[in-house]
Amino acid sequence: MADSKPPKTEAPVATRIDPTKEGLSREQMHFIRQVEMEQWKKKTSKLRTRNVVTGLAIGAIVLGIYGYTFYSVSQERIMDEIDEEAKRARLQGPKTGAN
Repeated sequence: MADSKPPKTEAPVATRIDPTKEGLSREQMHFIRQVEMEQWKKKTSKLRTRNVVTGLAIGAIVLGIYGYTFYSVSQERIMDEIDEEAKRARLQGPKTGAN
């Protein structure tokens, strides 16, 4: 049943036409413009949704990188404090010829 094809008809259903070459009436041109406008609205709403999702994803990535940068900089301060403690320990230790 799923493999059966619909019967072919001779009626010109959904055939592409060139409005500039075809002799169309004013009502037909108006109908074509209405259909094109509805298709355009449908496509732009989908595109707008995709753009919003993409923008939020990029924003989340940027904020993640920004937060990680602050985290890593705070880790570097800890390493600086450890280095200063080591310098103080060397200065307070006994003086020998090797120092």
